[in-house]
Amino acid sequence: MPLREHLRELRHRVVLAAAGIAVAAVLGWFLYPPVIDALQQPLPRATDGRLVALNFTGVATSFDMRVKVSVFLGVLVASPWWLLQLWLFITPGLTRRERRTALAFVAAAVPLFLAGAYLAWRVLPTAVALLTEFTPADAANLIDAQLYLSFVMRVVLAFGVAFLLPVVMVALTAVGLVRGATWLRGWRWAVLLVFVFAAFATPTPDAITMILLALPMCGLYFGAVGLCHVLDRRRDRARRDQLAEAA
Repeated sequence: MPLREHLRELRHRVVLAAAGIAVAAVLGWFLYPPVIDALQQPLPRATDGRLVALNFTGVATSFDMRVKVSVFLGVLVASPWWLLQLWLFITPGLTRRERRTALAFVAAAVPLFLAGAYLAWRVLPTAVALLTEFTPADAANLIDAQLYLSFVMRVVLAFGVAFLLPVVMVALTAVGLVRGATWLRGWRWAVLLVFVFAAFATPTPDAITMILLALPMCGLYFGAVGLCHVLDRRRDRARRDQLAEAA
């Protein structure tokens, strides 16, 4: 395909992906009231009588907040659609086997990312409760709404990306850059880094919440190591068969 046709196809896929996000953002607009209520729900429980509330500092801040939340929800809800557009753009240049492999990675990445985002949503109230407990008695903690939304989005994205680690591990093994034995030898460092990440991602005074996040990530790591070993055995078997046929 000439370069001009590639650019036209890219523009077509980008337009379709943006249209899907826009449609999902309209749905997010109507979901804004329950979502913003859910975001504010941890604040009163965390205060013990102290005044902690979201603060909208400008005339148009509430409208801007609703637009940002709607777009954020649109990106999450429409993720299968824009990932499909990305897939349809790259698939003509792949072989049949490469298409199956890439499709498997996309099919695994979407539920893993959503699982990480859901876990972040479950952990978020505890994190907010801890961070607002430091508000002195008889004082007001008026949290800027825009900054609070950015905090929530960073936590959700951090958890979602963290759950994509197994996909990255299997992908590196599939292309022959890292063998499963290498991942297995570094399991101690991997577990240590997982618990360090869980400690920073869940700033709570108890170790239970940290363990609830770290254990699924460790399970995903060792599950990915098992898949990498399967890929290595298949590659080694295919290499031995090729050498036998050449001999």
